[in-house]
Amino acid sequence: PCWRVEQFMVAQECTRCSGFEMKTIPACGPTGFIEKINCASSHRDEYKSCRSAALEAQRFWRFVGSALGVAAAAAALVVLRQRVLDRRALEKVRKQIESI
Repeated sequence: PCWRVEQFMVAQECTRCSGFEMKTIPACGPTGFIEKINCASSHRDEYKSCRSAALEAQRFWRFVGSALGVAAAAAALVVLRQRVLDRRALEKVRKQIESI
């Protein structure tokens, strides 16, 4: 591809590939997004695979949300387990006091 060896300008920003483009343009394969570029010295129009900033942001926030959910669940389990252990310890102390 000319964009690897030459300077280029982006003619069309990164957009999602349509179903037809997915089948006909090989650059759509890796990410599902392409941008149209114009190579400076050869004056050729080509397509280049790209990443969508909006999609990356959505994936990031989905990851952050799931990480917060897992952290909240783990914290809740720790609190519940601590309560159970505290009850067992109090019960053990109560039994020791009663046996005296």
